[in-house]
Amino acid sequence: MLRIVTIVFAFLVGAPWVIAQAGIEEKPQQVIYLVRHAEKVSGTDDRNPPLTESGRARAQHLAYVLGEAGIEKIYSSDYARTRQTAEPLADKLNLQVESYDPRALGELAQQLRQISGRTLVVGHSNTTPQLVELLGGESGAPIEEKSEYDRLYIVIRDRGRVTTLLQRFGPNAPTTRAQTP
Repeated sequence: MLRIVTIVFAFLVGAPWVIAQAGIEEKPQQVIYLVRHAEKVSGTDDRNPPLTESGRARAQHLAYVLGEAGIEKIYSSDYARTRQTAEPLADKLNLQVESYDPRALGELAQQLRQISGRTLVVGHSNTTPQLVELLGGESGAPIEEKSEYDRLYIVIRDRGRVTTLLQRFGPNAPTTRAQTP
């Protein structure tokens, strides 16, 4: 028994040295939350419509759900509906919303892979699932363009493994909050 304990101890103590000698860099865990913008005003010719009252309520609920999750960065495409979805959480956490180009998702995915910690990305029905996949996650079925605004992806990147969780949020969703482990 003592021999097994000695071997396990030697492995645990020696493993960081072996990793360092091999030049293997162990990245800290990343948690990336991704959502589509909340409900937007429709039926107009406006290509940059704002959120509806329901959309504003959903954005407030997102701030409630992620308010204690340890978000350190927030990204949004540069449209009124995405910025307005991100703003309640940014205001609550005293963070700036950083803009990204939804036509350059590969660049955004590369940028996100380089940072650790917890991040929120607000996008669109077509770009959000695509970004999940670019981060190594599973996007599931396409987002329904006209009616689905409550999908919350949680992409966890940890030691080379990627886990995708899918949750729902909004005024009619269960009142759970994301917690820092």
